[in-house]
Amino acid sequence: MKADQPTLPKILVLASGSGTNFQALVDASRERDFPGQVIALGCNQPKAFALERAAQANIETFVVDHKGFGSRDEFDAALIAHILRYNPDVIVLAGFMRILTPSFVQAFRGKLLNIHPSLLPKYTGLNTHQRALDAGDDTHGVSIHFVTEELDGGPVIAQAEVTVAPDDTSETLAEKVQRKEHLLYPIVVRWFCEGRIQLGSDFVLFDGQVMKTPMRLPDN
Repeated sequence: MKADQPTLPKILVLASGSGTNFQALVDASRERDFPGQVIALGCNQPKAFALERAAQANIETFVVDHKGFGSRDEFDAALIAHILRYNPDVIVLAGFMRILTPSFVQAFRGKLLNIHPSLLPKYTGLNTHQRALDAGDDTHGVSIHFVTEELDGGPVIAQAEVTVAPDDTSETLAEKVQRKEHLLYPIVVRWFCEGRIQLGSDFVLFDGQVMKTPMRLPDN
């Protein structure tokens, strides 16, 4: 990179599993006009396939195995120390299956994005697809939000809908939602890197204006 070129915003991803959203972000970041660069992947599972994806993409990785710590506070302190070495501009939670402590959230307030497989505020927590089916919902989807101390309760930035078919199972619904995740997450990360979205006290600012409702991509 030439000296007169500005450094792109640095994206650090945290994942626990297969890393499909991490892959979607890496692929998007390789596009010529993408305004950020994925600099590292952190995992809490030493055998997560996401680590293989990062190796194939020549992206640095680190592992902080939660099983090696006596408390959530100790784990989060170690995770914070690793993250600070990279000084990221945004931390993207992509299937990171750990509940973060308030001290972690406060350390990176306004820099933490998370993806959740439901149309929040519906179905925080786990088993969202089966819960949507059990409720008889005809529309389900995915939400991307800023992370706050409340689990899955931070201000929602954007959502994408999927239509629930009569013969859908939790597995087929998960596949539909995941396809939307891979489309939506890179868009929101792009907005962040461009400085278009910011976290207010309990709301999202988009281009300097309070976002009254999340951006919504309908199913098509």
